[in-house]
Amino acid sequence: MTLMQSIPGPGRSIACQTPQRIAIVTDAWHPQMNGVVRTLTTTCEQLREDGHEVMVVSPDQFASIPCPTYPEIRLAFTRPGAVASLLRSFAPEAIHIATEGPLGMTARRYCARHSICFTTAYHTQFPDYLAKRTRLPAQWFWRYIQWFHRPAKRVLVATESISDELRAHGLTRLHRWSRGVDLSCFTPDAPPPPEFADLPKPIQLYVGRVAVEKNIEAFLAGSYPGTRVVVGDGPALASLKARYPDAHFLGRRTGRELAGCYAAADVFVFPSRTDTFGLVMIEALACGTPVAAYPVAGPCDIITDDVGAMCEDLDRAIAAALFCDRKVCAAYGAGFTWASATGQFLSGLAAFDALFEARHHDDIEISPIFAVHC
Repeated sequence: MTLMQSIPGPGRSIACQTPQRIAIVTDAWHPQMNGVVRTLTTTCEQLREDGHEVMVVSPDQFASIPCPTYPEIRLAFTRPGAVASLLRSFAPEAIHIATEGPLGMTARRYCARHSICFTTAYHTQFPDYLAKRTRLPAQWFWRYIQWFHRPAKRVLVATESISDELRAHGLTRLHRWSRGVDLSCFTPDAPPPPEFADLPKPIQLYVGRVAVEKNIEAFLAGSYPGTRVVVGDGPALASLKARYPDAHFLGRRTGRELAGCYAAADVFVFPSRTDTFGLVMIEALACGTPVAAYPVAGPCDIITDDVGAMCEDLDRAIAAALFCDRKVCAAYGAGFTWASATGQFLSGLAAFDALFEARHHDDIEISPIFAVHC
């Protein structure tokens, strides 16, 4: 089974579509900063720029507690009917449930109870993450993922490799939703950080959450000459600093400071084996920096021989990636735009096409709540 078409049909570009009231329910939101939050934040900004009304239901609107083993994530506790009340008041024309946590569960229950179509997204390899943290079989957690996503009209996924994995677990109503780069920020001419000035080359860079599931130790334990630099924060930071004193840990960077780290590095190293995409890879590429990674889902969907290298021996991948043309890398990375990714998101929303056709061809009035019913 192939993915559904992810680009609007002829004559139906984002700019000319009627603004749509979209509710996005997510357990991942500010002040967290990770790939999921950045994707959702940028998508909301793009949607609003294109004239859509967007309501985000997120943990900051409710009482919450830190998630065990991942305290940056807040688990929301809502009074009965709180999420339903927000959704009814907003009267969305489409509901997208971005995560599988408590808020996602509550929104799913509301939609199921009222026979309302909804879409979900598979952002994170939670079965693998939880298996690493609990030492329980990943298949145990896949049962929940299957149950959660099965009623969705469509499950939005970032890559073909992840689509294949979801199909293997019985989830077949899939729709491509790629990712983009802020090309006003992530450019090859971003000024380098002063910390890079005297570092022995080649500078090998990791950017992201510093946690066990990111497999950073495989990068830090490598033997390729040069300097290893880690940009990011997370629960494993203190232990990794103590165990790898020769590596440079710069903490979290954002915006042009982060872009400067990418642009000044000789190679970007992506050691994760569990990411569904890897937004940091395309940001590095847009800054002209080639990528070294394992040949797994995410890198296999993004990296070509012209812009990086993949190998089960990460040192060999680094050595090969250093031969890539940085101008080719920058041009390739610039091909990932948020405008295109948001178009894919829009075309995947449940009942969007039916609503569009009814309003623009039948010229009849349809209530927002009716528009999302199957």
